[in-house]
Amino acid sequence: MTGLKVCTGGCHCGQVRFECTTDLATVTACNCSICTKKGLHLTFLPPKSFQLRAGGESLKEYLFNQRAISHQLCSECGVEVFARGTKPDGSEIIAVNVSCIDGIDLAALKMTPIDGRSR
Repeated sequence: MTGLKVCTGGCHCGQVRFECTTDLATVTACNCSICTKKGLHLTFLPPKSFQLRAGGESLKEYLFNQRAISHQLCSECGVEVFARGTKPDGSEIIAVNVSCIDGIDLAALKMTPIDGRSR
């Protein structure tokens, strides 16, 4: 996929919904413990490119390890929709679970491998 595109998406049960603007040029395939166990494929956005449209009250936060990334899961269906964190320079970042984007075909995307297991 090339060029910025407005995408919508959400969790499995539909309580949590979002809209984001992304080009999906970089979608990660990370091998860290959480990404492996959850099957997460993420794209990273500045907060201004992400809007939570519904379900903020349904979100449950999950923190682990260094507690630096705030994983946001639907409390009803358990799907991790996105996460909030900070980049090494201190700026805020949103990590969108690409699998939650409406109509997405993961097989059509180029995945960028990330060795999170060794960090």
